[in-house]
Amino acid sequence: MIRVLDILLRVIVIAIFAVLVCCVVWQVLSRYALGTPSTVTDEMARFLFMWLALIGGAYTLGQRRHLAIDFLTGTLKGRARTVSEAVILAIVALFAGLVLVWGGAMLTLRTLASGQVTPALQIPMAWVYAAIPFAGLVMLVYCAHFLIDLARHGAQEQTDAPVGGPLD
Repeated sequence: MIRVLDILLRVIVIAIFAVLVCCVVWQVLSRYALGTPSTVTDEMARFLFMWLALIGGAYTLGQRRHLAIDFLTGTLKGRARTVSEAVILAIVALFAGLVLVWGGAMLTLRTLASGQVTPALQIPMAWVYAAIPFAGLVMLVYCAHFLIDLARHGAQEQTDAPVGGPLD
């Protein structure tokens, strides 16, 4: 299941990035070559960047390539390291659950109920905000997977080697 999630997120992130690049290129061309900036691609680029950041962050967590300060955990061995990693994963899961999933869902539902639409694209603003609880759910899935793996195998020594191959 995790492998399928990895592939799905990788495809989503690549697709969002490709569309974002096209929007920005068109925005630059329309502004400087045509003299009339495109409001649609400007708005779309802002929303796609938000989605890219949130989903990319969740994907990065799943690849264990997120920003981490591991000075303390790196010095620990055995059970102490396992407990430390479990506590860190629990804190990340708590943040993802409370702030991203619950808070993001409340924001999305309130925005949906208000009927707010985006100025240029005229789509419900709730679709833009839906990236927040989506990313939170993905983070929760990864945290649960890592906690289960930690319970089965304990903490293992981390190396600087990449996690899997480029298309793993």
